[in-house]
Amino acid sequence: MNIRKFSINKACILLGILLLLAIGVVSAAIYLLTENITAVGYVFLFSVFVLLCVICFVTLIRRKLVMFSDSFCGQMDDMLSGDIMQPKQTIEEESLFYKINYRLGRLYEVMQENKNNIAKERADLQELISDISHQVKTPIANLKIINNTLLENEVPPQKQKEFLTAQASQLDKLDFLMQAMIKTSRLETGVISLDQKQQPVYDTLATALGWILFNAEKKQIDVQVECPEHLDARHDRKWTSEALFNILDNAVKYTPAGGQIRVSVEGWEMYVKINIADTGIGISEQHQGTIFKRFYREDAVHDVEGIGIGLYLAREIITLQEGYIRVASEIGQGSTFSVFLLRK
Repeated sequence: MNIRKFSINKACILLGILLLLAIGVVSAAIYLLTENITAVGYVFLFSVFVLLCVICFVTLIRRKLVMFSDSFCGQMDDMLSGDIMQPKQTIEEESLFYKINYRLGRLYEVMQENKNNIAKERADLQELISDISHQVKTPIANLKIINNTLLENEVPPQKQKEFLTAQASQLDKLDFLMQAMIKTSRLETGVISLDQKQQPVYDTLATALGWILFNAEKKQIDVQVECPEHLDARHDRKWTSEALFNILDNAVKYTPAGGQIRVSVEGWEMYVKINIADTGIGISEQHQGTIFKRFYREDAVHDVEGIGIGLYLAREIITLQEGYIRVASEIGQGSTFSVFLLRK
């Protein structure tokens, strides 16, 4: 700070000396040309007046520059240390200083927003790692037990087949979990960009239904569909089919054998509404807001195959397309999931 002030003072002194020399030279030249001492005096006085004005102007500018540089450096130090919530604003709103300070404030806001986003992403990553660790723990432990049993004991062929079947089931669960986690991470980090187009909902829904019909037939569940072929919406066919499949798959899982699933599609002014209603076990009102959380499963359904990520993925996919999902359900009366897709 002292070095800066010393440099500015030195520059002012040097400028004053140069101006005095210029005045002397001009006065001498006028005297040599006119030999009029009065004219030289007037010129000298005028030059001194101009010099004083320049000195006052330079002093004022110097003072403003020093004040601004001190304030600027202080704000930068506070921003770097995180001691302030936002930079102070200057009163001179039309000055150059205000413009610089205003942009400094905007820069600080952007820096804070980026800092908060990084902190949120770090927390989400930590939560994701914790969830993965918790989910893979059980199938890995089961695989170790099966493997050790087969290695350390003489197991009859029939039992070996049972163990190998159980092992294959655990491997399938791990594979499903990994695929689900890959899809989730890609969606959350923006690696996958949705290709939204204006296209018929009929074909998208047909793709999702094709993936669940086999399991529905095994449980003798009657699936009824009402979908006009002309209705279209702005959506990504592949990922929207994935979202609808996850909802339909849950309907099949939690609907007892001989039950019914009814899918209906209707066009609204701004949205296309897809209703998926089942006659399953239903969801209590207190849990209807938590079923879309990652890895959430109610205690009553832990014996049903699944890891609790399907509805989470469905909501993420629909939300990224500016749509939304609603659920209405009663225990023992089934559930109705309503998916809303933007028409345009």
